[in-house]
Amino acid sequence: MKLNRRVLNRTTLDRQLLLARSSLSPARAIERLVALQGQEVNPPYFGLWSRLASFAHDDLTSLLYGRQVVRGSLLRGTQHLALADDYRWLRPLMQAPMSRARQAGFGRATAGVDLDELVTLARGHLAGRTLTRPQLRDLLLERWPDVEPLALGWSAQALVPVVHTPPNGIWNRGGATPFTLAEEWLGRPLDDALPVERLVTRYLAAFGPASVMDVQMWSGLTRLRPVIDAMSLRKYHDTEGRVLYDLPDAPLAEEDVPAPVRFLPAFDNLIVAYADRTRMMTDEQRKAVCVGAVIFPTFLVDGVVAGMWNIKDGVLDLRPFHPLPEPARAELAAEGAGLLRFAGAPDGTITWWRPSAA
Repeated sequence: MKLNRRVLNRTTLDRQLLLARSSLSPARAIERLVALQGQEVNPPYFGLWSRLASFAHDDLTSLLYGRQVVRGSLLRGTQHLALADDYRWLRPLMQAPMSRARQAGFGRATAGVDLDELVTLARGHLAGRTLTRPQLRDLLLERWPDVEPLALGWSAQALVPVVHTPPNGIWNRGGATPFTLAEEWLGRPLDDALPVERLVTRYLAAFGPASVMDVQMWSGLTRLRPVIDAMSLRKYHDTEGRVLYDLPDAPLAEEDVPAPVRFLPAFDNLIVAYADRTRMMTDEQRKAVCVGAVIFPTFLVDGVVAGMWNIKDGVLDLRPFHPLPEPARAELAAEGAGLLRFAGAPDGTITWWRPSAA
């Protein structure tokens, strides 16, 4: 069976809670989405606001303080928020790609460092206490004074499962990143198993149907084709002939289902969940939205990326990629007013930029 881009788009939006705001609790929504990108502090809050019928800042903040949700390096080695129960199996599964990324970034700088010893020392320094990355780095420098300091701090973060405890990571709170041993914060050991099939299943429930390359792009894992081929999954094809996999009982959305305007935050996983992102945007738009390691905030019109946005000093800047019809502009203005209220700027203003060339 062939699936066109419109069916893929609407199915993805449905699974991402973007066709209609969901009544799920924030915890269940995070579970549904597997994890929320947390490279910056506020985007997870914006992401949940766009997806849930009733969401307030304290809903997520209380989950972080209550240790039901934790923030740490997960998918693709980047910061994510995940349920504590999911972190316990996700973090060990991500060790291989995180180790590869560490080697690529800092392997030469740490060529003379015994990495097993670094892990043991870092764990010892963190046992029973919380340190910032600079504090841990300086302690490791006592053992390796000639090694690049940045390489030591980031190597420890890549090789030792740590979480970043609140108030770091809550709304409008940044500052130095605290490191706490994950098992101490969770009060439980991490999972020894490496359930790759569980990860594939959870991904498809949130992002499917998708190809093997899509799963690998989102997760950072490699060589997943044998794993996926061995699973009992349903197979489709897209209009380009690529094989797409899905859960056997997962429904597809109708291509004519209306899709409301939605604002996606910076680094939203939906934007980086696929190797082929044409179900969400054109290749030219991708070049404007995904610049190096930065994923800019976007807004959706008729289910697809139609521009980028930013909030600063009570002003919501909207930058469409092409001229928008008046009904879409009105819907964006109404949704944007709600976004401003959520951001703490109920009297804020909306500015429109001329469409860019993307």
